[in-house]
Amino acid sequence: MNERETDQQPMSGTDGVEFDPAAVPSSDVISSELLDDGVTDEERTRAMRSSLEGFELEDDDLQLLGEDGEFLGFVQPEAESLPVVAIVGRPNVGKSALVNRILGRREAVVEDVPGVTRDRVSYSAEWVGRRFTLVDTGGWEADAKGIDASVANQAEIAIELCDVVLFVVDSRVGATATDERVVQLLRRAGKPVFLVANKVDDAVQEPETAALWSLGLGAPWSVSALHGRGVADLLDAVLEKLPEQSAVAKPVAVGPRRVAILGRPNVGKSSLLNKAAGEERVVVNDLAGTTRDPVDEQVEISGRVWTFVDTAGIRRRVHLQQGADFYASLRTAAALEKAEVAVVLFDVTQPISDQDLRIVDLVLESGRALVLGFNKWDLLDDERRRYLEREIEQELAHVSWAPRVNLSARTGRHIEKLVPALETALESWDTRIPTAKFNAFVAELVQEHPHPLRGGKQPRILFGTQVQNRPPTFVLFTTGFLDPGYRRFIQRRLRETYHFEGSPIVLNMLIRESRLRR
Repeated sequence: MNERETDQQPMSGTDGVEFDPAAVPSSDVISSELLDDGVTDEERTRAMRSSLEGFELEDDDLQLLGEDGEFLGFVQPEAESLPVVAIVGRPNVGKSALVNRILGRREAVVEDVPGVTRDRVSYSAEWVGRRFTLVDTGGWEADAKGIDASVANQAEIAIELCDVVLFVVDSRVGATATDERVVQLLRRAGKPVFLVANKVDDAVQEPETAALWSLGLGAPWSVSALHGRGVADLLDAVLEKLPEQSAVAKPVAVGPRRVAILGRPNVGKSSLLNKAAGEERVVVNDLAGTTRDPVDEQVEISGRVWTFVDTAGIRRRVHLQQGADFYASLRTAAALEKAEVAVVLFDVTQPISDQDLRIVDLVLESGRALVLGFNKWDLLDDERRRYLEREIEQELAHVSWAPRVNLSARTGRHIEKLVPALETALESWDTRIPTAKFNAFVAELVQEHPHPLRGGKQPRILFGTQVQNRPPTFVLFTTGFLDPGYRRFIQRRLRETYHFEGSPIVLNMLIRESRLRR
């Protein structure tokens, strides 16, 4: 029988120390003599493990006990500068659908309405062994106002910061006045341009693309992003124009630690990314739900490089959402799975809501390290501050172990304090406790505070080991079910002893029966 006590889902992995049954005495109990100062941690561990000989063990148990896991620290990869391909065009011509076709998976949010994509979103792509960066952009429109103007500006920046442009037009509609304005923009940029006539689903529609010669960009490439028709030939031609190293993209390291920025809509996630990046990297607008696709950006704060991931605001439960919001929430969950630590932003001018707590629980379930960011601190008055401290104490008591940073994404105040908080959380998330030390901790804990009797029986902890870090995951071999309160007590003492600040802890139980019971 397997049981677990966790503040998120457990993760698989194995760890342990060498076990030689002949080298330890046979014993069914943890002798108080083993807690004497003269007894080493290794001797305690061998004595506790010897007690397992009298119990029915499964093959998986022996694997946990027999393998010696090795902690692998984070290694910063070398910097590289991959060539960049930008996909541009007016709204609703199929740019994001073409992105998904090139990537071979549904990565970009696609919906049959214009204006779904708003930011310029970068993806790592590969074709016939060549790696490059693919940039999806929002629809470009002339004389756009409000948020549409910000979207168009991001598309123009993407053109400046790429090596090759794929200009997508709708073959069924033909060249429009907006398409002609985009051509003027592309000519000023002076980049190699491929005119892509999308929505050519069969050979019958091929003649319709002839009218696109009028744009003056040469022969159009007929493709169907929906069905994949013609995309392979297009990519072959693009690779011939791509340089080995980008002429415009800055060399950046691949693999800085990934930080997902989460929160409900309009708490300042995009503003935080822009301030950290030092540029208008993503669209910021008072309209809630501006961001739809997760946006990766490498930023440097206090001399340390990070990959920040701006995500869509989580409005409500996923199954109640529709359209682009539904897919944006799925992308947010996927971005969290790829991250190592999450910064959950709160708007300090608003009460902590159930929605905020669901986002925190989402991080706990994912097993990622956690930092709490309280944004708009510059707008906080004394009265609201008193209420906020009370809300934090009551609503966030279950994550009191998470580092807290008070900041202002709009002004940049205290953003540098994110660095020590992130480093602390990741260090805890990476922590591995040697099996001998962990069993010495368990032996002392049980000696001082034994499990209470339940129905005349007292379950015993026979042995324990950490089977994984990221997050720290422990397994206890027991003779019976440990009460939830006692498991929480063990977790609390683990935090007090080993300072797991910013990281959830998983505590699993493996209940095993004695061979003498028949």
